[in-house]
Amino acid sequence: QVQVAESGGGLVQAGGSLRLSCAASGRTFRPYAMGWFRQAPGKEREFVATITWSGDRIYYAESVKGRFTISRDNAKNTVYLQMNSLKPEDTAVYYCAARTLFGTSSRARDYEYWGQGTQVTVSS
Repeated sequence: QVQVAESGGGLVQAGGSLRLSCAASGRTFRPYAMGWFRQAPGKEREFVATITWSGDRIYYAESVKGRFTISRDNAKNTVYLQMNSLKPEDTAVYYCAARTLFGTSSRARDYEYWGQGTQVTVSS
């Protein structure tokens, strides 16, 4: 059974920072890539960042480029999202997802396993 679980959300003032963590587990779990997505109230889920498990390819949404950094620790089966210079428009539920098939993707439907999400609220 594959499990993906996020942690690290919270309330922060504009300009502040948060680090989200995503722990992946499962006896035969070998993801090709992990991704972060977010969904604000009344909006569709949108891509934030993705990283291959090898770390050789990383992609960001334009809206977070230069402010967010995705990284991974394979020994801990954990992926991180460091979020700096946060803005009120970054407020959303942040989801971690795993993709086992070859290739990176910014489309939510291309990821098979999802966490429950963690709330990030940025106050102005």
